[in-house]
Amino acid sequence: MFQEIIGNDKNKAILEKAIQNHNLLHSYLFVGREGIGKKMMARQFAKKILCLKPDSDMDQKCESCTMFDGENHPDYHEIRPDGNTIKIEQIRQMNASVMEKPIISKYKIFVIDDCDKMTKEAQNCLLKTLEEPPIYVIILLICSQENQLLSTIQSRCTKLQFYPLTDEELKQYLLKQQMEPLPDHLLRLAEGSIQGLARVTQDQDILNQLVDTVEHITQMDQMEFFKKNEYLYQEKDRMNHILEYWNVLWYDQLNKQNAAEQFHTIQCIQIIEETKKRIRSNCNFDMCVDYLLFEMWEEFHEKYNRSSL
Repeated sequence: MFQEIIGNDKNKAILEKAIQNHNLLHSYLFVGREGIGKKMMARQFAKKILCLKPDSDMDQKCESCTMFDGENHPDYHEIRPDGNTIKIEQIRQMNASVMEKPIISKYKIFVIDDCDKMTKEAQNCLLKTLEEPPIYVIILLICSQENQLLSTIQSRCTKLQFYPLTDEELKQYLLKQQMEPLPDHLLRLAEGSIQGLARVTQDQDILNQLVDTVEHITQMDQMEFFKKNEYLYQEKDRMNHILEYWNVLWYDQLNKQNAAEQFHTIQCIQIIEETKKRIRSNCNFDMCVDYLLFEMWEEFHEKYNRSSL
């Protein structure tokens, strides 16, 4: 059923067993970081359920499954954020639709994507349906920040925790997609996420420069260091991702260094975190990059030289 989805095999087994044993629950909560297959698994789970004849054995498929592409099935509905939030009006419309019986299937399925972006009013509105759902309704909630949901919503759902993919699973995904393999030091930067893997593939040239900078920073003079990293001034839109990559690379270095070197690496990580704060505070972007590069280079040169005296 989930052959095309890589990773989180325990959750696959739970959902497959629920279908095989005719033990479908009314509400599920899929929790985990972005880009690790939660939505894909929710859609496949819904497809398997909706592909069943209304009054037949669970294993017997209907002829309408070709209609399902994640959007077109009349008994399948997805609710997504309208702007930055899911608003109460969207949940009111869903609740109205809940009361209408399925059109061609035994079940009617609602997927609420990024459900942690529901306003408090929307969450309270959803509670009414979660407390007493019609027998034909299944609600799948997908989120990355479970703590943003009301505890009463969490308690009414069966929770499935999704975990980041392993490096081997990411390699398997690249192979299935017929994409070029990535070296291990870049693969780790995806942090177990298909979404992260796509960014890493797109940003591979920049990542190679970051790797080279981390490995050779002590060998560069200041002019060389600034020239090598001057492209950062043009990367305002991608700067958050670049800083995350850089942090992962610095953390990676800690395992290879002695205590003195580790001190300077930890300081670089703190410089990156301070740069993030400055950017979030809408400080002048060029000045943020100035701060980042000057402080980082100085950490491994002037400060290092002073500490050696």
